[in-house]
Parts: sequence; C-alpha cells; structure tokens
Amino acid sequence: MNGEFDWPAMGDELSAYSIGLSERADAFVYGRRVWEMMSSYWPAVESISDHPHDLAFAPIWRRTPKVVVSRTLAGADHGARVVGGGDLAAEWAEVRARFGGDLLVTGGTGAATALAALGLVDEYQVVVHPVLLGGGKRVLPDLARQELELVETRPFDGRAVLLRYGRA
Repeated sequence: MNGEFDWPAMGDELSAYSIGLSERADAFVYGRRVWEMMSSYWPAVESISDHPHDLAFAPIWRRTPKVVVSRTLAGADHGARVVGGGDLAAEWAEVRARFGGDLLVTGGTGAATALAALGLVDEYQVVVHPVLLGGGKRVLPDLARQELELVETRPFDGRAVLLRYGRA
C-alpha cells in the first residue's frame, strides 16, 4: 500500500523462470522510479539479502546492459543508457539497433505505457501473485485499446501464475 515490494511469491519455480528470462535478455529496461529502486538494491544485494533468488540474479543484473526510459533523468549510473528525453521512437530505434535480441521491460508503468503506445512491445508477461493489495497504480494507464492473444499460462510453486500474451 505504501510502495513496499515485499509481496511477490518468489518460489523456486518462479525464480528459475525469472532467471532464465533474465539470462536471455540483451538488456533490461526500466522506468525512472523502478530504476532508482533497482540501482540502489542490486549493486549491494549481498549485504542486504541472503535469499537464493537475489544471490542468483545479482551477477546477471550487474553484467546485463540497462536502459532507463525517463523524461527527467539526464544520466544514470551502472552504465545505463537513458532514453525518452526527446523522440522516444527514434531513441528506441537506436536501442534496438544496439541490442538485437530481447529487451526485458521489468518495471515502470510510465515506461511500459509509452513503449506500448508506440507499438514497441511484442509480448506481455504478467505474473499474478496471490496477494490482494487493495490499491496502487494501473499497470498501463491511458493506453489505447490493444488486442492481445493468450500464448501461454503456467503456474509456479502452486501459487503464482504466468499469463503470457502476444499482440493479436
């Protein structure tokens, strides 16, 4: 309710899926607020957490290039590239030219909405966790209607469920 991120049910199966998805990504993409959270947590995670998922993901996070979508940041640490201060479509074309494979957008409703509005999101992966939060932001606010096709459903650890959609 107050922005905590202590609610995901990260069991062994979901962790393995998440790690595999992350290892296949050519770059991670974040919005500004999620970037600020990620860049403050992952560089020092071993002194903060002993969770097996955190310890497995930390080296992947460190070595994977990062892109931050923001209209307000001029730059970012940890070698991240910032886009979105000008023509996002043109800047994104440069990002796509640099990273030919998958770009994994893992946070930021503003970033995800901006990219989806330009037709730049090929697939949506939503993991439903068994927690009712009772509030929060809409995932993709103010996005025009888009038809999606269900590609896969998959349960993890008897708790969370993946809903994977492609553009119809």
